[in-house]
Amino acid sequence: MVSLLRKIVVDSSEKAAEKTLPIVNKVNSLEESIQLLSDTQLKEKTEEFKHRLDLGESLDDLLPEAFSVVRETASRKIGQRHYDVQIIGGVVLHHGQIAEMKTGEGKTLVATLTVYLNALEGNGVHVVTVNDYLARRDPVWMGPIYEALGLSVGCLQHDQAYLYDLTADDPTNSKKSSSDIKFLRPVTRAEAYAADVLYGTNNEFGFDYLRDNMSVEVSEKVQRQFNYAIVDEVDNILIDEARTPLIISGPAEEPVQHYYTFSKLAPRLQAESDYSIDERSQAISLTPDGINKMEQWTKAGNLYEPENFHLVHYIENSLTAYVQKNRDKEYVVQNGEVVIVDEFTGRLQPGRRWSDGLHQAVEAKEGLKIQRESVTYATITLQNYFRMYKKLAGMTGTAATEADEFYKIYGLEVTTVPTNVPPARQENSDLVFQSSNAKWKAVVEDIIQIHETGRPILIGTTSIEASEDLSDRLKKQGIDHQILNAKNHEHEASIISQAGKIGAVTVSTNMAGRGTDIVLGGSNTELSDWANEHNQVVQLGGLHVLGTEHHDARRIDNQLRGRAGRQGDPGSTQFYVSLEDELMQRFGGERIKSFMGWTGIDETAPIENKLITKSIQNAQVKVEGYHFDIRKHLLDYDDVLNRQRELIYRDRHRILSGTNLREKIIEMLLAEFSHLIQKHLPGRHADDWDVGSFTSDLNSICPLPPDLDQEENVYKYNQQQLLTLLTTHADDAYDAREKRLGSDDMRTLERLLMLRSIDVHWINHLTTMENLRTGIGLHAYGQRDPLVVYRTEGHKTFQELLDRMQTDVVHSLFHVTTTGGPETRSRRESNSTEQQTPMKQFSGARNVASTGNKIGRNSLCPCGSGKKYKRCCG
Repeated sequence: MVSLLRKIVVDSSEKAAEKTLPIVNKVNSLEESIQLLSDTQLKEKTEEFKHRLDLGESLDDLLPEAFSVVRETASRKIGQRHYDVQIIGGVVLHHGQIAEMKTGEGKTLVATLTVYLNALEGNGVHVVTVNDYLARRDPVWMGPIYEALGLSVGCLQHDQAYLYDLTADDPTNSKKSSSDIKFLRPVTRAEAYAADVLYGTNNEFGFDYLRDNMSVEVSEKVQRQFNYAIVDEVDNILIDEARTPLIISGPAEEPVQHYYTFSKLAPRLQAESDYSIDERSQAISLTPDGINKMEQWTKAGNLYEPENFHLVHYIENSLTAYVQKNRDKEYVVQNGEVVIVDEFTGRLQPGRRWSDGLHQAVEAKEGLKIQRESVTYATITLQNYFRMYKKLAGMTGTAATEADEFYKIYGLEVTTVPTNVPPARQENSDLVFQSSNAKWKAVVEDIIQIHETGRPILIGTTSIEASEDLSDRLKKQGIDHQILNAKNHEHEASIISQAGKIGAVTVSTNMAGRGTDIVLGGSNTELSDWANEHNQVVQLGGLHVLGTEHHDARRIDNQLRGRAGRQGDPGSTQFYVSLEDELMQRFGGERIKSFMGWTGIDETAPIENKLITKSIQNAQVKVEGYHFDIRKHLLDYDDVLNRQRELIYRDRHRILSGTNLREKIIEMLLAEFSHLIQKHLPGRHADDWDVGSFTSDLNSICPLPPDLDQEENVYKYNQQQLLTLLTTHADDAYDAREKRLGSDDMRTLERLLMLRSIDVHWINHLTTMENLRTGIGLHAYGQRDPLVVYRTEGHKTFQELLDRMQTDVVHSLFHVTTTGGPETRSRRESNSTEQQTPMKQFSGARNVASTGNKIGRNSLCPCGSGKKYKRCCG
């Protein structure tokens, strides 16, 4: 089934060329006539195309001519003319597919074709990049094309937004190189989003979406509709990054001392006897001996009693931190903080934290100050964020191996675009060694041998630790080299751009400088010098890529291979494998090693064996499947929350826009009145009625109507008559309230009351859903599908959320008094992922804390929500 699906969703390069050949021919046939146009006439084509769209033509109708206009403009303004295969890539992107294009085939230039065409509709096009550097570089690089055709171009950075402007130069950034700031004018984020074309990272787009849905004024929102997005390095963003949801959070008040305590106990536990690790899932669990030891050390009695269950959470996190989170591999320590290293890209992830207390456990392990656990204010997965776009496309050099996932999750088909020049890369079979020592010795010897010829070498490693270990080995041998990993990623572009020079030796993690080409002969040199050195490197055989270990995903290996042999250049690749490598250990390495020992093969001698190579590929397929299951699992659960999020954010937008809030609140009042009638006045017999509680609860909402100011008057009516009476009274009381406050203040009160209710209860709901999901797996022991239980319980919890929001609003409307304007900093002052929800200041709202009695922070909230006071009205 998998192979059948892959055939369906992956178009070969031959099929892609065949399908788009008529369009390419049409674009080429227009080239002569387009070349006759002046720069002004080319620019006027943009308005002509927009007018034709207004008259009913489609983007498909305009495509050949629009592509030809962009091709000619690019040739004039940046000296690059799109190849025919790049036209194919542009067509693939326009059709909402993933264009798989080899390294060096010019994906950045390809995107300009589709971006221009789709920007003609006036709804904006987003180009999503993997880092801030590319988000800043690409609009400057391609900006002359868009500017010449009359389109505005913006870019998002972590702390600033810019528009491309030929006259701009930001003097505040004088410390940066001129290429960083050239032609970029600082603007507000809203101005950047209003541009025809906007470049930015997935995090910038995603967090802006979350912050927009935390704003308290319409004017604070920056994004517009989700029209069309092209995701560069789509496999990195939509596959690798998708395992981590975007979260805006704030600190919770939880004790941190437990983390220090258990960080000291974890090293005292012995592997196998006290805890076990599942080889495939890598999940850690205590054995009975380990449980006994922990119960003795903590003097807590039975760890699995309800009152002690929180201790298990600390134990498991401390064990995971001690055993599985290794410094300079999964994380680095910088400026007293634990910074995560992305396992796929090898880049640092500042601001990101492992969830559910794991980050705190690592901080305790390193003896650092522990940052408190956080409360989630807003969250979304990248899958659900990008599925909001009306049209989505992507481009990368490595997508085919993940084609099933792209199709199942995003509905994206993968099309392989042919190369402009046939590839000339030589790919050698794996060299397999029995031990790591033998492998690394062979790696160093081969580097020395190749380096003596002057041929440039790029060495790929799977971790910071491995890259630095190899660097030490090369230093001992006197080999001058550059090292590129997350610790010096600021120099990534410059290091990679020179990795093709004669004699260059570059040691890199799998981040591999994506987005920057390795040009044979290097770059930033005089043209004549470059041509001479380029030819020398070509004569030597081009760039040699040396992989020191296979990654879990074949795609990451292919990214490394793809650095050699760009645009028809010569090049070669060689992977070195040890049976002690992590991947091999997890999938049968010991069995193969014992077999090789039995046959008497010398430990230092490498072997090239198709069966072993096949077993490595099979292991990678299994791990890829495992990672896909994790991402699919994350998405299945987030889909439940996503439907709730869509409803909440839609209501929030309606509230900010001030649309029919009176009608909405009147509707809430009537629903609450109906609930009180059903609760206190059931049945037809007055003997069953609790009139005292009915009038008391009614009075807690609003002033009693004159007809019901005495309890005995209630008995004059049946339930329907009471509801009719209260319906009229709701309108009258509302009018009286508005007359006292004035229309403007009443509108403000409506908006802020409803926003406060949504924000407070939504934050609590996110915590509830997170807790629900954490424990839902236990239902599997009862032969119940945890996901089905999560959906059922999640729906029930959401209905309770809506009821609490309604109760909150109607009980506050006639009692709250405003105390001036919003006293809160703008949410745009900081781009931090830890951000407080802005709230209007109220006096008397809920009236919980004004009873005269001090309420303990851990006591049940008097409002009746069932939550602790500190997590509710406190």
